[in-house]
Amino acid sequence: MLSDPIARIRRFHRAVTSEVGVLDASFLGRGRPLGPARVLNAIGSGRRDIRDIRAYLGLDSGLMSRLLRSLEAEGLIEIEGNASDSRRRSARLTGAGALEYAAYEALSDAQAAEILDKHQARERLLAAMDLIATTLGRDRIVIEEARPGDPRSQSCLSAYYGELAARFERGFDVSLSADPEARDMERPRGSFLLAVSDGLPVGCVGLKGTDKGYAEVKRLWIAPAARGLGLSRRLMEELERIAIELGYDRLRLDTNSALPEAVGLYRNSGWTEIARFNDDPYPDLFFERIIAGAGARTGASTGVGAEPAAG
Repeated sequence: MLSDPIARIRRFHRAVTSEVGVLDASFLGRGRPLGPARVLNAIGSGRRDIRDIRAYLGLDSGLMSRLLRSLEAEGLIEIEGNASDSRRRSARLTGAGALEYAAYEALSDAQAAEILDKHQARERLLAAMDLIATTLGRDRIVIEEARPGDPRSQSCLSAYYGELAARFERGFDVSLSADPEARDMERPRGSFLLAVSDGLPVGCVGLKGTDKGYAEVKRLWIAPAARGLGLSRRLMEELERIAIELGYDRLRLDTNSALPEAVGLYRNSGWTEIARFNDDPYPDLFFERIIAGAGARTGASTGVGAEPAAG
């Protein structure tokens, strides 16, 4: 049986549906099944546009309408029209709905803690959950601009620095590297991008603006659970688009040969190896890419094998 991948996946499906109460008529004991509870959660988490909620939950319009009507009948939500577009509607929680949302949040946190306590190797369990959740949500991962000081950005950078410290033979100390100023990775000089999976950051990359006639690509990192999903290519393509928008026609980057996945990505997507252009003690490989014009961007879509952990 352990050699049968289909059987293993179906066992996983049965375990999850049983554990989280998918089949219960009263999800978490609150008197309604999982469907309306998930809609209530989406609205309480900040999603207001009904089309957005339906797309996020993957519901057809008929089921979405029934779930909204049931919540509205309970006095938990109110539906509002859009003055500028009669085809669009939004939903918001009532006072009673906000209390119900808070009750679900507390119960869901308690349920998650109980599941985590089932295994002594908590980090291994979380890593497995991250891998599954990120893979299943691959098509819903979005690329967002963020400030380098955003807590989500800082969590990515901290993980990036930790991985470099583990992979470099002499370790990694960010205070010794050519760490870019935050303002250089913010508009109008540059940009910082996050790949976000259902609210959690799973990758990042920075565009460092300079006064040297080029911009630099910095801090490309993909979370272990998100590697192999093509996120590095998506981040780099969006970074190039923003670089052109900001007026740059030349990009440069540095990396280390201890990161072969990153080196492979750059060599296979239109980057040209050049001589050293900075005095950072950590990199030993240097690349450049001309991005002005449609022809220069063609290489960005070149298929690449391995997903780089960091670059």
